[in-house]
Amino acid sequence: MKRLLNFGIAVLVLAALSGCSKKPQDEELQPITMESLSMADNPIQAAPDLKAPETKILTTNASAAAQAKELLPLPPAGPYKPTGIEIQTALKNAGFYVGKIDGNIGPKSKKSIEDFQKENGLKVDGRVGPKTWEAMSKYSSTTAVKPVKR
Repeated sequence: MKRLLNFGIAVLVLAALSGCSKKPQDEELQPITMESLSMADNPIQAAPDLKAPETKILTTNASAAAQAKELLPLPPAGPYKPTGIEIQTALKNAGFYVGKIDGNIGPKSKKSIEDFQKENGLKVDGRVGPKTWEAMSKYSSTTAVKPVKR
């Protein structure tokens, strides 16, 4: 295979050196044969300026992790931030929310969050921060914990 590739490169180099820069209408081009190659005056040498295209290859050493970080987006840093649907579902499962679970944190949801915070000894601000979500997340699954009866 390597010889075939070298032969192909040799043909291209020989064609370039033998004056194929002439226009076809000036002179009829002749096909290159094995015999004509053996009669060439100049020995065929590999062209030093021909290089394989560079490719970026991930390696399996310690730098692979660094390379992967460049290629893949990372999750945001900091505590988990629940969605509106997760908040409403947890509040409903805990018995604090009776409205439609639509993901919009409106006045009903905010009042339910405040009631949940008050009942659980948390700072009452109507926002679901890390501490509120830690207490609320127990109720995020329908099978996790029985709702609180008030």
